[in-house]
Amino acid sequence: MKLKLVVALVSDEKTDVVVEAARAGGATGATIITTARGEGLLPGKTFLGLRLEGTRNVALFLVLETRARDILERIRDAGHFDTERGAGIAFQLDVEDVVGLATQLPVIQEELERDR
Repeated sequence: MKLKLVVALVSDEKTDVVVEAARAGGATGATIITTARGEGLLPGKTFLGLRLEGTRNVALFLVLETRARDILERIRDAGHFDTERGAGIAFQLDVEDVVGLATQLPVIQEELERDR
C-alpha cells in the first residue's frame, strides 16, 4: 500500500473547510497543528512592531497515493489557494513506512479495493 502525506498550510479561518474538502476526497483523518507562523513573498504588515498576520495552521493528511492529487486539488479549490493572495499552500510527500493505522486500515483497504 503506497501512501502520501498531504500537508496544507492554511489560515485559521479556512482550516475546517480544507479538512472537509480533504475528507470528501478520501482522507480518513487529519492532524491539525495550530498557531503556525509563515511569511510569503512579501513580509506581513506590522503596527507598532506587532505583526498583523492571522493565525495559520498546518493540516496533515495521510492518504492513499491514488487519492493524493485529487485531495490536493480539492484543498486548493476549497481554500482558494490559487485565487486569494496568502490563502495557503499544499503539497504532498512520499511516505516510506507507517505504523498506528489499525483503526483506519479497514477503511483504507476498502478504498484501495475500490480504486483497482
